Amino acid sequence: MEPRILGLHHITAITDSAQRNLDFYTKVLGQRFVKKTVNFDDPGTYHLYYGDEAGSAGTILTFFPWEGIGPGRRGTGQTTEIGYSVPAGSLDFWLKRFQDHGITYNKPSEKFGEQYLTVLDPDGLKLELVVSKTPDPRTPWTTAEVGADVATKGFHHITLTLANIKGTADVLTDIFGYKLSDQHVNRYRFATDTVEGAALVDLVEVPGEPRGHVAAGSVHHVAFRVKDDAAHLHFRQKIAAKGFNVTPQIDRDYFHAIYFREPGGVLFEVATDNPGFTVDEPLAQLGTGLMLPKQHEPLRPQLEKRLPKLVL
Repeated sequence: MEPRILGLHHITAITDSAQRNLDFYTKVLGQRFVKKTVNFDDPGTYHLYYGDEAGSAGTILTFFPWEGIGPGRRGTGQTTEIGYSVPAGSLDFWLKRFQDHGITYNKPSEKFGEQYLTVLDPDGLKLELVVSKTPDPRTPWTTAEVGADVATKGFHHITLTLANIKGTADVLTDIFGYKLSDQHVNRYRFATDTVEGAALVDLVEVPGEPRGHVAAGSVHHVAFRVKDDAAHLHFRQKIAAKGFNVTPQIDRDYFHAIYFREPGGVLFEVATDNPGFTVDEPLAQLGTGLMLPKQHEPLRPQLEKRLPKLVL
């Protein structure tokens, strides 16, 4: 059987403050701090990972804390919304929680027959907590304050805002195997049937809107998931055959990655399941140490002095 894209793997965004970011995602949203490492291409900067217990594909939101970068601006050529799946009946809990913590949010609304609550993280990154109309079997990470009956289960969808959706839609359908599943006005929902969660991509077409500016509160790139290296090679060849400038495979320690920019301007990645986040830390200790790739291990003394101290 030909390899297939298995929905979303991870999403990487930008924050202006590592500690503020850590506090919001672990203490307010109740996610697990899965990995503390560095940006492999900029080792003087952290790379922080949040997700479920094991950092399962489809749950992983990561951040580059470029402190002092200033705020981004939503517009075309960007991933503008990240949707998380939450259980039915949980939105009242989240409304009160965001009120209690002084978090910016909107009243619940509905699209494609699903209730959702919009919230902005401290940098202005737009998140949506969505009560999926199909059961989500994934087991969430829980805390003393955020129980399984309300906790985020992983990604539900992402939204790309584009001046013209055609080229991006062609990538989703012709290369990644997604199908158009729904449409409302200028929002087009594409879905894959290969996974039960993290399976949806919304394209919003706004021809007259200015291009966005990627900085704090913006998504840097979106990664789609494949099972293994054989599937990775298959999709690299498929992407290249369509004329895209795709990178060679890059070892990111926890997954293998290739990158290309889709026609609407969003940076896409394809990432493997292997080897996973327990390659350098046992499951019970994920996120407790500063984990460095072997090429940057000699820099550890300098990095431990330079990187801001984080309080878990």
